[in-house]
Amino acid sequence: MPEQLRVGGKHGSWHDGPVIEPDFLTMPHSTPKNFSLIAAIDLGSNSFHMVVAKANQGEIRILERLGEKVQLAAGIDEERQLTEESMQRGLDCLKRFAQLINGLPLGAVRIVGTNALREARNRNDFIHRAEEILGHPVEVISGREEARLIYLGVSHTLADTPGKRLVADIGGGSTEFIIGQRFEPLLRESLQMGCVSFTQRYFRDGKVTPARYAQAYTAARLEIMSIEHALHRLKWDEAIGSSGTIRAIGVALKANGYGAGEVNAEGLA
Repeated sequence: MPEQLRVGGKHGSWHDGPVIEPDFLTMPHSTPKNFSLIAAIDLGSNSFHMVVAKANQGEIRILERLGEKVQLAAGIDEERQLTEESMQRGLDCLKRFAQLINGLPLGAVRIVGTNALREARNRNDFIHRAEEILGHPVEVISGREEARLIYLGVSHTLADTPGKRLVADIGGGSTEFIIGQRFEPLLRESLQMGCVSFTQRYFRDGKVTPARYAQAYTAARLEIMSIEHALHRLKWDEAIGSSGTIRAIGVALKANGYGAGEVNAEGLA
């Protein structure tokens, strides 16, 4: 299962909790009993992930987990076209993934694309080439469907508790916020901000200045304001961070003497 780190928060104050980094959004639609070997591929805006698992009587055992930083979203130009270079990075990665799923029947593999493919006007070109390599259909899912699947991945990884959870996933092109209870998402939101898209927009040359930071902060704040009331209306008992970005924040805070890897209010102040 995904690696767990110490990060999290409580409504009104932060505390130690787990950080989850789901390596896949969901397994295939078909029930595991139909196939002894199944796989899932997540075509993210920043990285591609694949999990291959063995299914036996409702139990799923992970056999292989792969992930590569592709930064597909970084290759979307001003006309919302994926550049050939960025597509080739992704396709090269999929060629390596394909070696592990070669021969698996249709229905045993689910492949989903997220924000970068939602945004790219020439997504069909990439999808067609990806399907030729993988031999399985590629599905581009909506932001709210992505949020639902992220929540399911987190809730099936953590212990089943009765309280409400706020799950935040900072991706390459979008950020998802979900409040749920047990295995049921109660609120699902997807915002147009991500680590790659904001880097391209505000810090393209790698320089972080006070003025640029203020612009990025304001843009993110405006995005979050659109869902802030709904989040606080539902409230939550525990906050869970999902994604490599959350992990990186925890590592950075620890390196600067703030906690043991958790994301806390003191470190973010």
